[in-house]
Amino acid sequence: MPPRVIVFCACDRHNLGDLLFPHIAAALLPGREIVVAGLVERDLRAFGGHAVQALHRLRADDGATLLHAGGEMLGCSAWQAAAMLLPPEPPRALQATLAYLEKHPAEREAYVRARLGTEALAPYVAARHRLPGVGRIVHAGVGGVDLDRAEPRFRDEVLAALREADAVAVRDARTQSHLLAAGVRCSLLPDPAVLVAELFRERIHAQTAGGEITMLQRAFPQGWLAVQCSAEFGDDATLSLLAARLSQFIAGTGIGVALFRAGAAPWHDDLGLLQRLASRLPTGRARLVESLDIWTICALLAASRGYCGSSLHGRIVAAAFGRPVLNLRAPSAGGGSAAKVQACADTWEDVRRAAGVPAVVDVEDLASGLRAALALDSHRLREEARMLAARYRAGFEALTGLMA
Repeated sequence: MPPRVIVFCACDRHNLGDLLFPHIAAALLPGREIVVAGLVERDLRAFGGHAVQALHRLRADDGATLLHAGGEMLGCSAWQAAAMLLPPEPPRALQATLAYLEKHPAEREAYVRARLGTEALAPYVAARHRLPGVGRIVHAGVGGVDLDRAEPRFRDEVLAALREADAVAVRDARTQSHLLAAGVRCSLLPDPAVLVAELFRERIHAQTAGGEITMLQRAFPQGWLAVQCSAEFGDDATLSLLAARLSQFIAGTGIGVALFRAGAAPWHDDLGLLQRLASRLPTGRARLVESLDIWTICALLAASRGYCGSSLHGRIVAAAFGRPVLNLRAPSAGGGSAAKVQACADTWEDVRRAAGVPAVVDVEDLASGLRAALALDSHRLREEARMLAARYRAGFEALTGLMA
């Protein structure tokens, strides 16, 4: 019997890509015993995710393989992880908790250690010395675009853990360049979510029968643009500009705007923000999709005319179905989401790059960016999606050769 596989990622909080990763890994490892782990124990099956175990509580002395299943994990600090794992609270209470811990470093440090069960600075990068019973450690399509700017102790911890791993594959050339310069051997592999259409097309298509997707189809018979934005877009001026540019784009097209959340964990998307945006859009041309089920979100993207927003995985899932995509840069962003989107797009999106279409734009340029994105040849977009899925599958099979 082959050793079990511990699929480890940030699937212990609500975020589209993170909740998809264990499904993808399990589909690529048929017949293997799979354990899904994060930093804390959480049951996210109500949203299409998994019953997640806490890695530090797992008995891992049987030679199990630890598979880092994806995500921007190489740059995620312990405080960021703990904050995003705060239990659901009303927005004001959550912000008050975060603000209090920000101002009280000693209490924040104690809270982080107690919450995560580890003193690691980079807890989503599992180090061999913390898991002595694990047989193999493999990273399959992880990211870390800002790792070179990290505090030295944090960066050193990440690099040491990666050097101890049996195989490292990263999802963008920028991260790869950082790691190679630091002496870490690593290959390139697309983000795992490029396989969503190939692996789960039937399951996702089934979500269009009834519920909010059917209501969208009735409301917008000529289709819809799937739109999402994070809390960074929440000031009134930005929302008003976003609404104006969306209105400019949809004017005369007959299509609608479907507003959705790609992640509901702290620091991700906010329902109230989307409600405020909807109120600024032309009457009857926008609908708010409240479901947080990842398969409903995938169906929304798959059936759309295109995606526009700040989420990397909103982009990747839509692109997996051959849909045009455009990401938005938050007005106050100093890298973050826009940086990882740009890095992944520059690494893999040959069709867009050859046509000179931007991957990420400021809100001011949304309308012109969308027109350029939707003008791309749909056949070539679908072919690129199939190529990336094949590239991930082949690369994953090469990595899992270590797991036999």
